[in-house]
Amino acid sequence: MSIVVGILFAIGTYLILSKTFLRIILGTSIIGHGVNLLILTMGGLKKGGPPLRGLQEFIFTDSLPQALLLTAIVINFATTALFLVLSYRAYKVLGTDDVEKLRGCADE
Repeated sequence: MSIVVGILFAIGTYLILSKTFLRIILGTSIIGHGVNLLILTMGGLKKGGPPLRGLQEFIFTDSLPQALLLTAIVINFATTALFLVLSYRAYKVLGTDDVEKLRGCADE
């Protein structure tokens, strides 16, 4: 799983370093998915009984990483939607998707 998380981070970093808005947005989304997978992997399985059950010995999952994962999914979706709306509006107003050309538009 750590190799898959590393690959997702590498792909996301590569896409963020590109010059177009859509690739930057996809890169941040892929990094968000990598973080979700990392949180889920680090949560792991616990041995022993849950605190309220008592003497039974079995494997269970901790609910805290799952709650954090759901929160991270919602935040990732919201930021991706915001980035898509902002990039669409910038493309409509300025007529370009290239970050280098947008820096030239800001200087004028």
